[in-house]
Amino acid sequence: MTDSIPLDALYDVTRITEVALSPDGEHVAFVASEASRGEEERHPSLFVVPADGSRSPHRLTRASDAGAPKWSPDGSRLGFLASREQDVALTVNDSESGDDENTDTEASEGDSNDDEGAEDDEPRSQLWLFDLELGGDARQVTDRKEGVREFDWGPDGERVVVSARDPTDDEREYLDARREDDAPIETQRLQHKWDGHGWLDTVTTYLFVIDLDTREEHRLDDAYGSGAVEAATGLQPTWNPHGERIAFASNRTDRPDDSKVMDVYTIRPDGTGLNRLTDGDVQAMDLEWSPDGEQLAFAAMDPENWCIPAQVYLWDGDGYESLTGDLDRTLTWGPVRWLDDETLLANIADEADTRLVRVHTDETPTEYVFERLGADRTVQGFDLRNERVALVLTQPQHGIDIQTMCTDDLAADHDDTDPLTRVTAVNDDLLAQHSMPACERVSFESEGHELDGIAYLPPEFDQDDPEPHPLVVSIHGGPVSYDAPEFNFEYAVWASRGYLVFCPNYRGGSSYGREFAEELHGQWGTVEVTDIVAGIESLVDRGWVDSDRVFGRGVSYGGIAQGYLVTQTDVLTAAAPEHGIYDLRAEFGTSDSHIQQENEFGLPWENPDQFDASSAITDAGNIDTPLLVMAGGEDWRCPPTQSEQLYVSARKQGVEAKLIVYPTEHHNIGDPDRAVHRLEALTEWFEKHDPAVNDMNTDGTETE
Repeated sequence: MTDSIPLDALYDVTRITEVALSPDGEHVAFVASEASRGEEERHPSLFVVPADGSRSPHRLTRASDAGAPKWSPDGSRLGFLASREQDVALTVNDSESGDDENTDTEASEGDSNDDEGAEDDEPRSQLWLFDLELGGDARQVTDRKEGVREFDWGPDGERVVVSARDPTDDEREYLDARREDDAPIETQRLQHKWDGHGWLDTVTTYLFVIDLDTREEHRLDDAYGSGAVEAATGLQPTWNPHGERIAFASNRTDRPDDSKVMDVYTIRPDGTGLNRLTDGDVQAMDLEWSPDGEQLAFAAMDPENWCIPAQVYLWDGDGYESLTGDLDRTLTWGPVRWLDDETLLANIADEADTRLVRVHTDETPTEYVFERLGADRTVQGFDLRNERVALVLTQPQHGIDIQTMCTDDLAADHDDTDPLTRVTAVNDDLLAQHSMPACERVSFESEGHELDGIAYLPPEFDQDDPEPHPLVVSIHGGPVSYDAPEFNFEYAVWASRGYLVFCPNYRGGSSYGREFAEELHGQWGTVEVTDIVAGIESLVDRGWVDSDRVFGRGVSYGGIAQGYLVTQTDVLTAAAPEHGIYDLRAEFGTSDSHIQQENEFGLPWENPDQFDASSAITDAGNIDTPLLVMAGGEDWRCPPTQSEQLYVSARKQGVEAKLIVYPTEHHNIGDPDRAVHRLEALTEWFEKHDPAVNDMNTDGTETE
């Protein structure tokens, strides 16, 4: 038997979060998230690597967070956002002479004498530039008190557009009091909080055009953000290749805090000529001008019904329309990128696959491309420039890395030589020490539906002559989401301990089309429970799983679904719901999801029965399954009081239960030490309630 993977090896896992190809397609910039013991959060670092894999990646940043890399139009400079200590050149001089004493930012930490822009001890995210031809440390471009959220290059490479908050004097006074004196929170906003951003205020975010030589900036007064989801999406400024227009997204409806609309606008760089391109019927994102600058592509969701697949839209100068509406498959990880002036590349969810598609601007049907990707590799992101594609690929046994190929090879089929070139090896040290689990697609039937799931297998598991194993059923969030094969450290940990991990794609998920997703819409706790149980039973029938050793795991809707499973069934030996919702009426108005809740269930004073029918808490008297309930202390997606309700309901009845709340954590656990603690708690809970483990004596022999 392969040795169990130590839980603290989680510190050694590196995640690739962003990728950007240079304009000539010759280099790839990427962001890798790394963890260290004792740190309060994972740190993203910026790297550059040749796209042909001719040498190893070169690290550009280490001590400070970095993200959102974008190449200048000529590829000589790389812009990025980072919360670093201030560039001493801003206060000593503004020379770009390359003098290391003035430009080595991280060597001069603590030397900055600019105290006016620091409302607290943490630096704000600013725009920085690396000159990759001259070398040296990055040069700081912005010095805004509220930091910079996003940016894009002007086509001349001499200007950039950034989005940044710009408080009035009264708003500045309020912000200073909140940060320095812990003053009361005051708000009249309907959308008054957002997970990961905390309590929202009234400060408006604007676009600013900045001259890179002089650092002079000009605010575009008509280019401002608004809307309930702006905290999550930003304005997404995108500069036209001709330099004539800047596209961005904003909500200018009558009640922007009561709507998920994000319309597409364009404006001239001097702040004149505002145009609205869409009509309040989309939540737009990933804006991308065509190479000739005459068309604008974007991805968009329906702002009211999240079961409608996200689609590729095109504005052609006269109007806009969906290019993928007939596909009935949703866009997933990655942007929308132009292959040429008539075709685009996108990434879609298709059952248990993530597949690249070529989208045409005329009436030619959307085509699946790169069938050579295979069944065990999933595209988690990509970029495309100058006839080269960089893919972020995840594979269960081989980690997550960037691989590149020419766009001509998108037509490669299963019989062709694999055209991909691997240019990173971010987890090779980890993989050399620990074996990752094999992955198998599993089909099963539920109420006439042929469904699938992903099974991660223990070492030496024999599918032809199996022995029943303990099962961790890992339930995806959303519920409008899905599972595809991936490199997942948690699954590897449990598989190395003899568990089979199963990820069922239940009804309500996004990868089978709109009708499939809408079977769960507004009636949580119904078909997904049936499907998850059917998936577990199918594994028992195969002889793969011991029905007395089934353990629940899942975050967000994965936690919510466990609430239904333990109140409606006895299928789980023990459950570990994390960051869930169990009382929809009590959750209304306390999370950041009031719009989604109303769109799906109505309002609690108008449809109380519908809210109660989808609340596991109303059936809490049925709970007899041991519960490990986990929550983030500042989770505004699924507030921690929801987890407390479920926990207390179990304890009131004498059911074994444990509550773990991680203070200051949001909907996800970011602190590496807490992430390890969480994995330890889950693993211990499964082992504690595993009857096979409990039937063993301390000397390893079975009890009679």
